Amino acid sequence: MARQRRDADARLTGTAPARRLSNKWVVLFLLLGIGLFNQGDRFLLAGLVEPIKAEFRVGDGFMGLLMGPAFALLYSLLAIPIARAADRMSRIVIIVVGCMVWSAFTAASGLAQGPWTLAGARVGVGIGEAAFQAPAYALIAAYFVPEQRGRAFAIMGLNTYIGQTLGYVAGPALAANATWRYPFLVMGASGLVIGLIALLLIREPRHRIVHSEAPPPRLSALAAQLVGIASYRAMMAGMALGVLSGLSFGLWGPTLFARAYAMPIKEASTLFGLAFGIAGLVGMLSFGAIADRSSKRDPTAPLRLAALALAAATALIVIVTWTPGLGVARWLAVPCGLLGGGWSVGVVVALQNLLPDRIRATGTALGMLAVNLLGAVGGPWLAGALSDAVGGDPTHSLRIGLSIVMPLGFVGAWLIWRSRRSLVADRERLVELDG
Repeated sequence: MARQRRDADARLTGTAPARRLSNKWVVLFLLLGIGLFNQGDRFLLAGLVEPIKAEFRVGDGFMGLLMGPAFALLYSLLAIPIARAADRMSRIVIIVVGCMVWSAFTAASGLAQGPWTLAGARVGVGIGEAAFQAPAYALIAAYFVPEQRGRAFAIMGLNTYIGQTLGYVAGPALAANATWRYPFLVMGASGLVIGLIALLLIREPRHRIVHSEAPPPRLSALAAQLVGIASYRAMMAGMALGVLSGLSFGLWGPTLFARAYAMPIKEASTLFGLAFGIAGLVGMLSFGAIADRSSKRDPTAPLRLAALALAAATALIVIVTWTPGLGVARWLAVPCGLLGGGWSVGVVVALQNLLPDRIRATGTALGMLAVNLLGAVGGPWLAGALSDAVGGDPTHSLRIGLSIVMPLGFVGAWLIWRSRRSLVADRERLVELDG
């Protein structure tokens, strides 16, 4: 029965089994390793906000600019042409070249002599990291049959929480024995090494398309086609608002803990990273396994799970933001991490199963454009800018800024819930259009 479902999926999506030159689990864990540095480079800045502000004499708004638009704007825009190339070329070569670029600019961040040179380096990091997400998910989907993709995507998604924890913990720890610049140099050099290892060991599946020899559709035609797919449209909008909510809290959380509980930034970053990161890891793996099992009975089940988890996670991070005692915040970190770490898996599983292989990387990148422009670009910057606008006590102003931004996660949960209605019909429609 499982074989019949796999064969049916191959006919629907146009995928073929990956050639045996690379073990799929080796591929998955090497991509996970690259992803750790992808996320770790990104979250180094979150644990080093206060020393950078002190040296460059900038405010929360500028730091929000560094964590949001400076990194994420070109990251979001370039992901589209890069994913387009990944639908035609070797995905692993694209991933490794991107890894080299972002690692070099991460190291350059540690050499910045002023706030704007640091901003320029963060732009470079975003350019390199644009080459990772969509090609990596498309490559995993090519190696794993649909019944295994939930677990595979959940394992891949661990890069978010391990990488965040790495950035939160390693950044301040390394900076404590040197300066805030040292962690960027170490992380950049390490990323270059893991990228070279992946290039040597991962092979692209030989036959990517079985039944269709036609080239992928034009980008404008594909974008118009996907915008007309109701489930795709609602999924991506919902995920964008969920990321806006969660990422704002994730990037500003260590600074909030340091201010609210009068903690050194090293201690606050370590506590925040471990408390939320470990629970997030468990949530990611658990939701992946649940998504695999539930999708066999009902293909819309992962989206239902994602919507409920996102709504609950949003409520909890708002509560944590205003919690006066550190002890209560620590306890709330567990359900926050479990739900916040797991909700996105359901959306990713549904998205990858919705898109045929021939357009999977580009379709993912088009969706992630909205996610990143709204979530990664807008969220952290808006929270910081609102904090500066409120002024006065820095703890209170940051809480106000976050409390305006984070409740948008509830809207995201509602949109993901609505996307269930047409998921099955939309998949059949895309398969027919793909020909």
